[in-house]
Amino acid sequence: MSNPSSSTATWQRLWDESQPRLVSIRQSLNEQLPPAPRITRIGKLDAELLDQELVAVLQEPVSKACNILNSAFKARFEPELTLLIQLTLYKFSLWDSGSSYGAKLQGLKYVWEPGHKGSPSVLASSLPRALLLTHGAITLLIPYLHTRIRRHALSQAWPDAPSSDKRRKAWELLTRLESTHSLFALLNFVAFLRDGRYRTLTDRLLRIRLVSTQRLTTRDVSYEFMNRQMVWHAFTEFLLFFLPLVNTRALSRRIGKLTSQLSWSTLLPSPVRSACGLSVRDNEAQTPQARNGKYWSLPLDQCAICYEDASTNLNLTDPANALSSLSNPIYSASSNSKSPPETTEGSVDDPPQHPIHTPYVTDCGHVYCYVCVTSRMIRTADDASGSGPGGTRWQCLRCGEDVTGVDRMEAGVEGVESDYGSDEISFGYGSSEDVDFTDLSGSMAGDSESGESV
Repeated sequence: MSNPSSSTATWQRLWDESQPRLVSIRQSLNEQLPPAPRITRIGKLDAELLDQELVAVLQEPVSKACNILNSAFKARFEPELTLLIQLTLYKFSLWDSGSSYGAKLQGLKYVWEPGHKGSPSVLASSLPRALLLTHGAITLLIPYLHTRIRRHALSQAWPDAPSSDKRRKAWELLTRLESTHSLFALLNFVAFLRDGRYRTLTDRLLRIRLVSTQRLTTRDVSYEFMNRQMVWHAFTEFLLFFLPLVNTRALSRRIGKLTSQLSWSTLLPSPVRSACGLSVRDNEAQTPQARNGKYWSLPLDQCAICYEDASTNLNLTDPANALSSLSNPIYSASSNSKSPPETTEGSVDDPPQHPIHTPYVTDCGHVYCYVCVTSRMIRTADDASGSGPGGTRWQCLRCGEDVTGVDRMEAGVEGVESDYGSDEISFGYGSSEDVDFTDLSGSMAGDSESGESV
């Protein structure tokens, strides 16, 4: 068996002999340059797309609000609104932190590489303000000016001007500049795909590029946002398919009927109701009482619905007759007369103020205009604002009864029969009132001939 002290001495001797070798390895590692981070071209392109999507998302509600206020304002000042949104995003992203919102989401930042060799790169947090101003002017102001000039040229028909006109020459110069810019942008994109350094012409001109904020980058793609979008898309598609199948009006009427039936008397137990006296009040409320309608005393030759509409509507478009509805005579159910008058006072010489057009009689025996009564019944059924089952029955304005149907009022040749009595109408054609149309035409012809002879 070996001695422990001898084994320890052996290990110590081997450690001392390996020290020069370890020191040389450490020095060689320190002399080597750190590995360059992986160039993520797709991340840089995605950063640009995210910035464009962010501008579009912020521009959509602003455009909708401008359309509500004034659609012409939105069409006229759309470039200015876009420029304002872009300047705001530029201030709070690239100006303050040296990285746009899209670049932050991709884990990228800007660095500046001076033109002379050997100079270190400047981090995004310490980019010169003059460089940022130049970058903002090139990327924001120049596209805005180009959009404005192009809109003005198209509105003034510069392309259709004669070839010798200055406007035509200016338009041709503008198109040449656009073509040149597109060509250089294509060449820069090909160079970007090759080396992955400068994403746009502005970045190459100013020698700023996007680099990763971490030395070791992962290429894991997060599908959380995509899954959320797919779930919401499927949910909205289901709602668009299901909601048209639901009768919302009938559902609202049923809910309103259920809520109207709920009260403290139905929720409380019977001993508590009897102790509080709620059952007695319910019985008293359920006893029907005879009552008259809102316009029971209105003359029968006038339409109560027309009278109500005229009393509630103010004609503000006509200053002279804006308050004419307030001067109408007041007819209410509290009148002391036993029955309403059949004709309006003074209607012998002048027609009533609200005559009945195309008379239709309800099942309660009162006459209204066809358009008025049908529109009221349909509106009441749709809105469930009446009485009866589901609140679908309209109440007559004269007697207050529920109206379930209307019929056309029939009138015979000998007279008109209604619930208000019958009036015999006779038409006599006496010989003294007969007109000889032959003599009349002859006299008219004689007059015309005499007029021509004159």
